[in-house]
Formats: sequence, structure tokens, C-alpha cells
Amino acid sequence: MELFIKLSQFLLSLSLLIILHELGHFIPAKLFKTRVEKFYLFFDVKYSLLKKKIGDTEYGIGWLPLGGYVKISGMIDESMDKEQMALPPQPWEFRSKPAWQRLIIMLGGVTVNFILAFVIYIGMAFTYGDTYIAMEDLKDGLLIDNPVLQKAGFQTGDNIVAVDGDKISKFDNQINMKIIMGHNVLIERNGAEKNIVMPKDFIDQLSKVEKGQLVSIRMPFVIGAVAAGSTNTALQPKDMILSLNGQKVKYFDEAKTILEANKNKTVAAIVLRNQKETPVSLQIDADGKIGVQLGGLGMDSLEKLGYYKVRKQEYTFFEAIPVGIMKGEDQLIGYGKQLKMIFNPDTGAYKQVGGFKAIFDIFPSTWSWEVFWSLTALLSIMLGVMNLLPIPALDGGHVMFLLYEMISGKKPSDKFLENAQMVGFVLLISLLLFANGNDIYKSIIGK
Repeated sequence: MELFIKLSQFLLSLSLLIILHELGHFIPAKLFKTRVEKFYLFFDVKYSLLKKKIGDTEYGIGWLPLGGYVKISGMIDESMDKEQMALPPQPWEFRSKPAWQRLIIMLGGVTVNFILAFVIYIGMAFTYGDTYIAMEDLKDGLLIDNPVLQKAGFQTGDNIVAVDGDKISKFDNQINMKIIMGHNVLIERNGAEKNIVMPKDFIDQLSKVEKGQLVSIRMPFVIGAVAAGSTNTALQPKDMILSLNGQKVKYFDEAKTILEANKNKTVAAIVLRNQKETPVSLQIDADGKIGVQLGGLGMDSLEKLGYYKVRKQEYTFFEAIPVGIMKGEDQLIGYGKQLKMIFNPDTGAYKQVGGFKAIFDIFPSTWSWEVFWSLTALLSIMLGVMNLLPIPALDGGHVMFLLYEMISGKKPSDKFLENAQMVGFVLLISLLLFANGNDIYKSIIGK
């Protein structure tokens, strides 16, 4: 069932993005009276799953879920229809239209992608608002147990003040990405501020350690379950450890340090059980473990226990507009930084480029409309930016040649465009093989 839920979200998001992107080309083409021969979700190599012709356009669903396309008459595209291009230009063909109309048609897909992302972020701000913990409320700092961050100079208890000069006022799901993309991180430790310069190959270093959050809020030590065969049968699920060996314990990381310092010992402990403090005796094994599985508490429970104050910011529809636009801008800028790092070999970021499996893996195994729309907005931005790259066979390649034509007044020959399209197609296939090859390699080595 979990696989089905992930697959459903993946296909729904991908289908929505493809249809709307291609619709961005289709609508201006129709407005400028340009014939659209095909409108397809997924690729119909050799045959289609479904197809129906309405007017001049065949609408269909292909069997190969690697994207989608619109085939516009008189346009040199992935179809490489040389027979049509060898005939005299017709008034309804793409090549017969003014350059400015052709430019609008080519920019239509990415324009829709960006508009969709901003509309989703506005809708999410209006529907869900913002739930976060203010950095000023994290009195004991953050949990930082990632070895790469520790090597860079971070410690548990640090608070993040700013990244590259941008003040961090909220702890939310964007903070880890900001650190990954950052060059200078200003932290507060024991009341003093310190600047940490991030390693140039930070992403490459991260790829070699176990995946997980870079920084997270510190959590109490709550028992989820007592392992079978554990000697500590005095513990019960939902117990929260308050002290170990006479030392007060507020967070799990504190308890972990005490346990590792008392291997092969029996220590006194106090747990919170049913809102009452209960003394127990715990036996610690040679690995510093007590034979339990960790449990968790919801943010409401943590707030009641005085750990954190969860803030909820709600927006009216008109208030949600600038908030959503700002979130969209942040994601757009952030993705631009990611691409810059990928094209810089020194960062090693290119090793983390993923294909369809990587996209599939970001979807959760439980259905959440909030997460679904958030991921769809992010993927829409990624699709828009990638399509704007000046690579022949992508929208950006067509735009590049159209801009050259508009500036110079000279249109590239059909032969040149055909050769450029072929080069771009080979480059795209190479990138696709590289990205998906990375997925396979990481699956084999388990990283």
C-alpha cells in the first residue's frame, strides 16, 4: 500500500506538470492560428495507450512516462519530421509565424510552470498558513549529530543566526536546504556568535554519510517500545526519561552521553509515566544501550511539557499572495544556486544528481495533500528552470535561436537547426542516462 501511495503521488504530480507545461505551448499556438498536430501525456513510441483526434489535433496518452509533448506543424523538434520541413512553408505552420509569436509559443511552457508554482504557494499559504518554531524560542539550541557538520565546526546546542547574511528567524523545513546552499553560517553558542565557513565540497561529503536531517530540534527520550529480550522490563511504552544516574535529562542527546559513559552498569533512573515521576533501575549494555526503541511526541505534547512554543500564522487570501510569492522566489533562487553548485566540479554536487527514482523517493509513503502540493510546486520550478537551459531540444535552446534571429535579423537555416536539435537530443539522453545511472549506483552501494 505504501508503494502504491508513493507511486500515485508521483504519477499524479508528474502528469499534472506535463499537461500544464504542454498546455502552455498549446494555447498560444492556437491563439496565433498555428496547427498543433499532437498533444500527448507521456511518449507514444510506436503506439499509444489512448488517442482521439479532435479537429487537427490528436490527443493521447503514451506508454513511456518520461515526459510529454505537443507536435507543432512546421517546427523542428524531437519528431525530426524532415518530410514536412522539405515542403514549402504553409500559413498555419510555426516557421511561417513572426519571431515574436514563435518566442511566446516557446516560452509558454516554462511560464505556466512558474505561474503554477507561485499559485500553489499562494494557495498553501492561504489554506495551511505557516507552522513553525521561532529560533528565539530554542533556548537550548539545535541537535546537530551529522558528522560532516560536526567536522565543519557545529555542535549540538548551537543556534543558527544567519546564512550568507540572511537572518534565520524560523525553524522550519527550509533551514536544512539553506545550510546546504550556504557559504557562511553565523551561529550562536553559549551567548557568543561565531561564523563557520562551509567546506566547498560539503555536498560531496554529505553523500558519504547516512542520510538524515542536518539540524533538528532536540527531543526528549521517550520510550516507543521495549525490545524483546530486554532486561529493562520496568520500562513501559510512552515513558519519558527525566534522569539517569542522578543526572537530570531533558533531551535524548543528553541521555545518550550518560548511557555511553556508564556501559555495563546498572543505574537509577526516573521516568515520567502517566504524568507522575516513577523511579526505575536500568541496566546498560556494553554498547551503551538499554534495549528500547525510541518513541516520539507530537508538537502539541511538546508544547504542553514546556519544550517548545509552536507558532501558527494564518493568512487571509490577500495576505497569502505576497507570502506565496516570497516562498516561490526563495525556491526559485534556491534551485538556481543548486544548479550553479552542480556545474561546479569542486563541490561534488554533480554526484548527487538523480533521475526518476530520486524524484519518486521524495514523495512520502502516506498521503498528505500539503506535502503533495509543496513537492509539486518545487518540481514545477525545477521543470521550468531546466527547460530554460540553452540546450537545443529544450525550450531554452529554441528561445536562444529565436533571440539570435530577432537581434541579428537572420534566421538560422533549417539544416543548422536540425543538426543542433540532434546534438541537443544526444546531450539530453546523456544527461538522462547520467542522472538515472546515479540512482542505480547509489541503490547498489546503499548511499
